[in-house]
Amino acid sequence: MKTRHRFTWLASVLAKTITAGLILNFLPALAATPDSAPPPWHPSHGEFIVPSGPGASLDTAARSLMHLLQQRGFTDRMVVSNRPGGSLAIALNELDLHQGDGNYLMSFVSSLLNYQITGALDRNYSDYTPVVTLFDEVVAVVVRADSPYQNISELIEALKIKPEIANIAVATAIGNHIHVGIAAPLRKAGVDITKLTVIPYKSSAESMTALIGGHVNIVAASTPNLIAPLQAGKIRVLAVGAPQRLKAPLDTIPTWIEAGIDIVPVSSQGVLGPKDMPPAQVAFWSHAFKTVTATPEWHALMERNQWIPRYMGPEETLRYRDQEFAQIQAVLSNLGLAKK
Repeated sequence: MKTRHRFTWLASVLAKTITAGLILNFLPALAATPDSAPPPWHPSHGEFIVPSGPGASLDTAARSLMHLLQQRGFTDRMVVSNRPGGSLAIALNELDLHQGDGNYLMSFVSSLLNYQITGALDRNYSDYTPVVTLFDEVVAVVVRADSPYQNISELIEALKIKPEIANIAVATAIGNHIHVGIAAPLRKAGVDITKLTVIPYKSSAESMTALIGGHVNIVAASTPNLIAPLQAGKIRVLAVGAPQRLKAPLDTIPTWIEAGIDIVPVSSQGVLGPKDMPPAQVAFWSHAFKTVTATPEWHALMERNQWIPRYMGPEETLRYRDQEFAQIQAVLSNLGLAKK
């Protein structure tokens, strides 16, 4: 009888041990389910670096993001700091000081790829941590209201015959995403883009002033800069680089595709992290940005600025960057602006 009791007790202990082990092994699987809470890491302080001056579209998007993140408790100590200049090098220098630290982030803009290709920037986009892509920025072709060109087809035909007539204003540098936003579709339309005169201005506000003042005859600019002069009757917008027509007051403007030029110039904004950010920090920010970009406030910002929402997480963002790089490199190589 004693032997039988001892055996029964031992079997009971083994059963409990095995059951406990199975539960412990199962818990990580439960924690990894798609509907689980975001990772436990949380920013303790930090800085959101914007490679432009106050009031620019990058700055507007960044400050709106920080406001929404604070509202929803994702951060309460991160400040927005403006670091313009140096073909993004000044902003990236600040990010480089905080390698592996997700308390520091930076606005990503496609010009980082452009400046790498032209050699204006001695950095590689793949050296940094892709966090998210947020939206696409649309570049438009603009002339004065009294311009002889009534539509984009007339402008293209004139430039095919004599590309030297173009004095095109862009902001803020030769070879950037604004420049590519007009050069890429004109190249596809058969214009010799190597013979165009392109003049850089410090901002799209300045390039618009130059157009209205008669100092240039064409402007390439992003959509937030078009609304006021268009409504004032001072400009004519000939085409927009969007996959489909934008909303009012730009809903009457044809896309390049509608004009028979099968292209949508690439330009996106997103968030970049320093090199070697830990996966838990990347996961936290990806979850945070996905949450706030689903809010009505964010969608209202997209509509006001005629930006096209395009949320992508870290892995998809990296693939998208690789595609952007190849497309931009093709245009800049044709312009003779790509470094050898």
